[in-house]
Amino acid sequence: MIAEKQIPSQCVYESDNIIAFRDLNPQAPVHILVVPKMHITSMNDINSENSGVVAEIFETINKIAESEGIKESGYRVISNCGNDGCQSVEHLHFHILGGRKLSETLS
Repeated sequence: MIAEKQIPSQCVYESDNIIAFRDLNPQAPVHILVVPKMHITSMNDINSENSGVVAEIFETINKIAESEGIKESGYRVISNCGNDGCQSVEHLHFHILGGRKLSETLS
């Protein structure tokens, strides 16, 4: 698993609780995944015991957007949840996409 550094990746940020790295198959000029190190299956499993890590993720997304030069121009944050949401990895993660005008359609 990338978050456990079993698969090589280009890390852009790491703390005790989270890791952020460039997507291996980028869908935009900036495509970074932000992942909690603790196992949280999906957004459905966020609760009072782990929500502090999720708050840290969103604080970090703000910092990454600034360091990547996309904070002012805009970016998208996506987390797929469940089968219909096309969640392919059963570990909560957030995609940061930016660096160009993104499509307005989500389907």
